[in-house]
Amino acid sequence: MRGQLQQEILDLLARGASLEEACDRICEHAERLAAGVLCSIVTVDREGLLHPLAGPTIAKTYSDALDGIPIGPDVGSCGTAAHFRRPIAVTDIFADPLWIPYRPLADILAKEHGVKACWSSPILRSDGRVLGAFGFYYKDNRGPTAEERMIVAECLDLCSLVLEREEVKADNQRLAFFDNLTGFGNRANFLKTLEAAVDGAATPLSVLLVDIDHLGRVNDAFGHATGDRLILDVGRTVARIAMPAATFRVDADEFAILIENCSAAELSAVSAEILRAIEKQTPQRNEHLLRVSVTCGGATFEPNRSPDVPTLLQHANLALHHAKQTARGGFVLYSDDLAGAIANRFRALQTVTSALAEDRIEAYYQPIVSLPTREIVGLEALCRIRMDGGQILSPGAFAEALQDPSIGHLLTDRMLEQVARDIRYWLDLGLTFQYVSVNVSMADFNQGNLGERIKSVFAHHRTPLKHVVLEVTETVYMDEKDGKVAKAIEELRREGLLVALDDFGTGYASLTHLLNFPVDIIKIDKTFIDRMSDGPGAVIVKALLDMSIGLGTRIVAEGVETEDQAERLRRLGCPFVQGYLFGRPVDRDRATETLRPEVPSPAINAKRKRKRPATLMQ
Repeated sequence: MRGQLQQEILDLLARGASLEEACDRICEHAERLAAGVLCSIVTVDREGLLHPLAGPTIAKTYSDALDGIPIGPDVGSCGTAAHFRRPIAVTDIFADPLWIPYRPLADILAKEHGVKACWSSPILRSDGRVLGAFGFYYKDNRGPTAEERMIVAECLDLCSLVLEREEVKADNQRLAFFDNLTGFGNRANFLKTLEAAVDGAATPLSVLLVDIDHLGRVNDAFGHATGDRLILDVGRTVARIAMPAATFRVDADEFAILIENCSAAELSAVSAEILRAIEKQTPQRNEHLLRVSVTCGGATFEPNRSPDVPTLLQHANLALHHAKQTARGGFVLYSDDLAGAIANRFRALQTVTSALAEDRIEAYYQPIVSLPTREIVGLEALCRIRMDGGQILSPGAFAEALQDPSIGHLLTDRMLEQVARDIRYWLDLGLTFQYVSVNVSMADFNQGNLGERIKSVFAHHRTPLKHVVLEVTETVYMDEKDGKVAKAIEELRREGLLVALDDFGTGYASLTHLLNFPVDIIKIDKTFIDRMSDGPGAVIVKALLDMSIGLGTRIVAEGVETEDQAERLRRLGCPFVQGYLFGRPVDRDRATETLRPEVPSPAINAKRKRKRPATLMQ
């Protein structure tokens, strides 16, 4: 009989019956064997709370009243049996101390069924953990008979089997659809929820992606336990602000929020509130305060545009990716214009990737001149790509790729290799020059080994490091958040390398940059040189020149294209200049000719003095 019942119950579940239906069948079986007895099954969750599961003949008012009661040493029959994990028989539910706090429940049983006594047995998992309780209710003041004990023993084994099976199934479901660390839905859950929302969308639907900045560095510096706490803190903040929207953890460092009936303006407002809240979080680890920031990207679809899940996800991911590249710590909303910019960036990446693979990256050199003497003191190495047809692409055509973390440092490595080789070539020819400058990007600092890469390639070509200057744009300083750039620059300068601040004045808080990041050379951006003919432009250039003297730094004016500009700079006391007036970027062979004593450039020959030129390397 026992095996027959077990097979019947398992067949029920296999055919898609609910757990409640299967356990109702167990209760019905027990009640047929034990005449006059009422039967119920309750479960105990992981927090120790009771929940009614089955009891087809028990009043619903009683079952509902049980829901959520915590088990304990004096919680009626079922709660006490579950707490002690042993059977509890109460022959008088109106007089026994276990039932005194639950007299209203006893009254329901008496009124609805004439119940006077109750016997409960714990349902235990194979590892000993309590899963629930199996109850017999009597209309007489009595306990269980020997036959009833046998019936209940059979039912307990079957209940244990069924509940444990369903718990494992629920655990697997939880693993498949929920994140263990945060308890939020995982990526699979997000996709499933998003598909359902899109199918029934009658109002605007938005997806917001929130990415934790530099989580990997936190894990590396403080350990994964600290990283996990950071993830939890950020996730809770995001979920609190986004309520009642659904929050999911879709990657190690990324959360997704699905917001229904949400316009683009409302999505921007939610992201702004999240950014403000996260910015205020400064969790402490030992003696260090962790600076927490997130980057957000989102997309919104109107119902009349027939949104589909792949497109919505693609747009949100493109917005997040663009935000991480151009607005880290901020929010970017997807738009058609953004799609065009991203397509251009993708084409730039393809162009550079192909050029790297086919060895079509070339270094072009533009002279840097001592203005008083018109002597070449150095060269700036500029990256160029030679196309299949022979035409040369300047950085404007692939500038986006230079900032890409996976591509930018590879371009720099290729440029360093060529510069080290070309300097060695010029030194072997006995040509006179002081230095060649090479541009580096944020991608190089993100690699974390810029100094080692430079030393390795220059040592390979037997080229002294004293002949190289690194140019860093203000945008790199503006991206600085964790001291990485400052440390790298300090290490490079300790190695004897000079560092130039390029495009000075085009960012914001430039003077602050000079306080935080000491440099050896300042390069005045072309924007100011073009404005020297009006009063403010000349005043700013003169102020920069005076400031460089006070700071003990050298200064170079970029973008000099006319003799009038050169003369104005000379009168202001500018020592070094660079621009088309003195030479356009050229390949190594033409740069070699420029460096020879018989310089072909008329602008360099004109008014050329024979005294020794000033040096940028002192």
